[in-house]
Amino acid sequence: MILLTGGAGYIGSHVAVTLLDAGLDVIVVDNLTNSNQASLERVQAICGRSLVFRHADIRNEEAIYEVLCTYGVTAVIHLAGLKAVGDSAAQPMTYYENNVVGTMRLVSAMTRAGVNTLVFSSSATVYGMPAYLPLDEKHPVEPTNPYGRTKYFIEEMLRDLYASDDDWRIGILRYFNPVGAHESGLIGEDPLGVPNNLLPFVAQVAIGKREKLHIWGDDYDTLDGTGIRDFIHVVDLASGHLSALSHLKQPGVVTVNLGTGTGSSVLEVVRTFEAVSGRPVPYVIGDRRVGDVATCYADPTLAERLWGWKSSRSLTQMCADHWRWQMKNPNGYRGT
Repeated sequence: MILLTGGAGYIGSHVAVTLLDAGLDVIVVDNLTNSNQASLERVQAICGRSLVFRHADIRNEEAIYEVLCTYGVTAVIHLAGLKAVGDSAAQPMTYYENNVVGTMRLVSAMTRAGVNTLVFSSSATVYGMPAYLPLDEKHPVEPTNPYGRTKYFIEEMLRDLYASDDDWRIGILRYFNPVGAHESGLIGEDPLGVPNNLLPFVAQVAIGKREKLHIWGDDYDTLDGTGIRDFIHVVDLASGHLSALSHLKQPGVVTVNLGTGTGSSVLEVVRTFEAVSGRPVPYVIGDRRVGDVATCYADPTLAERLWGWKSSRSLTQMCADHWRWQMKNPNGYRGT
């Protein structure tokens, strides 16, 4: 049995599909703060298999310990946490409590239960301002916001954990920019309020929920002046978790990037989305945001070398799958 924390969220629901399709048994723990249980009903419909859901918070160590023992959990994929960069600057203590303290209590429960295999959802935000490109795992780590620091502190905590007890098998996955949705259109990204990420905002403009997209800066040193990021299809990202789980056979800590190795500009995303949707995406150009960089993309070759994992889905497919999700679910899960 695999415990999936935060499994009702955007990435978690896609990881759940990947695990179930691989024949693994899954229990999801989620406090539903920024997710919806309806996603798990749809996961089971997609897979034709059931999973177990427990409404609990990772900060509740006793609840997590009870789940680990009751269901005979053998490994944990840890996705639970808060993840908005802007919110983290406004509410840093909330982020440290949820992300860092929550992980401490999860690991404590795992230690008590004798479960020592963990795949952790980290982020490329730990790198901060790129000193060189593409970003490989040896790049200096200097996060520039509280969200990124929570991920970095957890990474360091997990390395210290292994140093103190070398029975642990830990995979640290540094995500780049997850986008897209499952090809069925049944599960996808369902932001609360104004989207923090580019593609949901673009989709909401295309469908008419929002008037226009704000592009922050068009004077970067890039081909069209807009920022370039490494967008990865969420289904490819989910498969990276299964690869990690499958290869964590020996004790140790392995840190890998999950990205495509290719950057796409904001305007390239807009044009691609317009092409697949057949809808216009009007936009206005604003000033650069403080802290934004011109270009950021991954060197994902370590994951391929170690685990045989690589992304396969194009930007066109990312946009097409997100548009299908948006069309089928104009109000997200709240329409169900």
